[in-house]
Amino acid sequence: MILAFQLILSLSILIILHELGHFIPARLFKIRVEKFYLFFDPWFSLIKKKKGDTEYGIGWLPLGGYVKIAGMVDESMDKEAMALPPQDWEFRAKPAWQRLIVMMGGVIVNMIVGFVLYAIILGMWGRDVLPVENVKFGVHVNETMKAVGFQEGDKILALNGERPESFSEVNKSLLVDNISVVTIERGGQKMDINIPANIGQQLVDGGVKSAPFAVRLPCVVDSVVPGNKAAEAGLMKGDSVVGLGDVHSIYFNDIKAELSNKKGQTVPMWVKRNGQETQLNVGINDDGTIGFIPKADVKQFGVETLHYGFFAAIPAGAKWAWETFTDYGSQLKYLFSSSGAKQVGGFGSFAKMFPDTWDWAIFWERTAFISLILAFMNMLPIPALDGGHVMFLLWEMITGRAVSQKILEKAQVVGMVLLLGLMLWGNILDIFRAVVGK
Repeated sequence: MILAFQLILSLSILIILHELGHFIPARLFKIRVEKFYLFFDPWFSLIKKKKGDTEYGIGWLPLGGYVKIAGMVDESMDKEAMALPPQDWEFRAKPAWQRLIVMMGGVIVNMIVGFVLYAIILGMWGRDVLPVENVKFGVHVNETMKAVGFQEGDKILALNGERPESFSEVNKSLLVDNISVVTIERGGQKMDINIPANIGQQLVDGGVKSAPFAVRLPCVVDSVVPGNKAAEAGLMKGDSVVGLGDVHSIYFNDIKAELSNKKGQTVPMWVKRNGQETQLNVGINDDGTIGFIPKADVKQFGVETLHYGFFAAIPAGAKWAWETFTDYGSQLKYLFSSSGAKQVGGFGSFAKMFPDTWDWAIFWERTAFISLILAFMNMLPIPALDGGHVMFLLWEMITGRAVSQKILEKAQVVGMVLLLGLMLWGNILDIFRAVVGK
């Protein structure tokens, strides 16, 4: 419920602000706005109120929102109104530059919202970063990166000869930047590992949800599920697991891999408790679990909080927003591969971006991120999106000839089919992942 509420609240705020980006310049240019809706209202609306020429309301279908601008080809496909002669208060009667501003207003607002929220976050809460030198146990390595030459416990020192700003910068850079060499420390020795030019696509093919590197954590028990195998074996909160079956290791990822290898078996487990090593015999469930939750807080490694004053937060917020925007655009190319298409998500994926406990700093940070995603997606030159309308307007401004009404109507239909198909595909994948547990 908390996840769902955060998603609905975040999207509602962003939808209203985005539509205000269209509504305000339309009214400034004396264009009539017939409807302003949060969510869609086919057949009926939950709430509606007419004020002046505009009907304000809340629809029952939470797939977005809209403003219905008079004299504009949009999702309403009001062909009868468009067949009449243009009126002074209609969108189509205004100069192309005014129509362009109206159409770009939503994207501009989303960009501003992302920047402002990031600046506020930096000014109020700062930003937590984990310096790479503080990852003292090294990294847990994705299978794709093992094939490149990395090993468990490697310590990342530099990317293309430069020290990364933080550990999270490492994973991001491998996906969106042209990283050719990663400098690591292994066994006290420095060495360079050459990175293939298509490493980003390789990571997507291997499952982009699994980051190239994760912080390597000792296997310390945070809690034990009552009535499960771990509780029956006598595992307790605070125990440090130092071995299981054929594996003797203090690291969670090694223990997890051995649990997967010994499904359905009973194996010895060695734990340290109050400085003493103890052996337990634990049965492993058929899904490779025994019923305990490890400590996963990387703050124990020296996470640093970067604090910003009012004036410092403004440029830092702008830099954060721009990097987020461009990085998202760089990753969009993977969508056009078979592996990337399988990574598409719907509302379930958006909901999982939020934590299952309420945290205002995280809520606003995720809202800023989604706002920038909406800005980028709406800029795409796809009919039915703002970018599609802008594309036709730019054509008109360059050539001096407006695109015909029939072409605009057909393009709108094609765009709506594409968008609804993509939305349906993403939500079907979310349902499939929920069913199969991935």
